[in-house]
Amino acid sequence: MSQGISGISSMATRTLLAELSRACEQRSGVAVAFESVGGVDAAKRVQAGEPFDVVVLASDAIAKLADAGRVLADSVVDLVHSGVAVAVKAGAPRPDLSDEAAVKRAVLAARSIGYSTGPSGTALLKLFERWGITAQIEGRLVQARAGVPVGSLVAGGEVELGFQQLSELIHVEGITIVGPLPVAIQIDTVFSAAVCTTSPRPDAARALIAFMASSETADAKRRQGMDPA
Repeated sequence: MSQGISGISSMATRTLLAELSRACEQRSGVAVAFESVGGVDAAKRVQAGEPFDVVVLASDAIAKLADAGRVLADSVVDLVHSGVAVAVKAGAPRPDLSDEAAVKRAVLAARSIGYSTGPSGTALLKLFERWGITAQIEGRLVQARAGVPVGSLVAGGEVELGFQQLSELIHVEGITIVGPLPVAIQIDTVFSAAVCTTSPRPDAARALIAFMASSETADAKRRQGMDPA
């Protein structure tokens, strides 16, 4: 087997990249191994020059790494769109999410609201600010620690209403996914891949990214709660 490809990503794409890595290995005989951690930590490690071949993060984080010369700017490719869904503990009442006003009512009624450290969590807080309810719910907001799924807080009863990307909720046991946010307030995160400047195998890394962005991976992306970019 050829020398393997190493990658790092945020948690949101962990299961997708595991599936695509297996498929790539079966096709090419080249082993692919991604380490998935909190997005902020992943970006810091690439910024520090840790030797990875490929990095997959939210597009704004990839853009910053490109500006800093830590990834090859001409290798950046958008892979998926990832939307936010809402979850409650299995067996709990399902709140109405039919429109923006209904989601706002559900948030105001919840005893605790979980959100992530990633870009979707930041966008959610901005939505609460736009609604003018931040002060009202401040004591009920619970931010999941980096690398910890919001769904696990919901399943454990620490959080009554959890917001996170669907891809991070669909594999968590003990929760009910009520549904996605309505289109009017949906939070869409684009995840992109790039070749790290530290890569000793840039051609192989580019080939992996090309495969991950190809149309033949579309079904896997949808199966993991995302849409092809």
